[in-house]
Amino acid sequence: MDTRWYEDVNRFARSTAWAHGFMHAYALWLGVAVLGALLVGGWWVSRARGQAAVVGALWAAAGSALAVAVNQPVSHLVGRPRPYVTLHGVEVLVPRANDFTFPSDHATVAGAAICGLFLAGRKRLATAAAVAGLFLAFARVYVGAHYPGDVVGGLVLGAVVIVVLRPVARIILTPGVAWLARSPLWFLVATTRPVRQAPAEPAGQPVAAAGGTAAGGTAAGGTAAGPPGSPTA
Repeated sequence: MDTRWYEDVNRFARSTAWAHGFMHAYALWLGVAVLGALLVGGWWVSRARGQAAVVGALWAAAGSALAVAVNQPVSHLVGRPRPYVTLHGVEVLVPRANDFTFPSDHATVAGAAICGLFLAGRKRLATAAAVAGLFLAFARVYVGAHYPGDVVGGLVLGAVVIVVLRPVARIILTPGVAWLARSPLWFLVATTRPVRQAPAEPAGQPVAAAGGTAAGGTAAGGTAAGPPGSPTA
């Protein structure tokens, strides 16, 4: 079934030569660039929502890169050849790679970015990433680089990496974001500089009233009170 769907999409690609230029660019670099811009946007707007939001946005970006690294041993373990290696006479619109095809690196990035932005609470950006990422997955099949199952596997793998490693990522990233908030680079994690609070007064320290004196002292412009019954000047 995977082969049949690949061949159906490949025939569609042959009949839409007018879209080859755009699909070539989108499948190679433009789709990833769009996802990258959305991840940067997620970090940028999260700065106004507190450190926890920044941690979530940073993990969406870092997790997308990590997911690609995780994908490499998985791809070699599965060892599935590219479709144009086993199928003859297919339309291929991108340079032919010599690596394995499952899961798709591009789709892995897409799955991680979509899931990461969603978990970070950036719902609108996550929706935009879903549109861009799913279209990127289709584009990878359209240009002949992957079977449909390859991109589905990549989408799932990217999301799994984000979800499974998220607790560990929060433990690692939270202290770093807190440190940045106190450093000269505070603008990377906040929109306004945090105000440093003055140190608290030691407990039990007497406080003088405005215009007066501390207990037991002499009132301004007057004399200290003597014992009861003592003469006054």
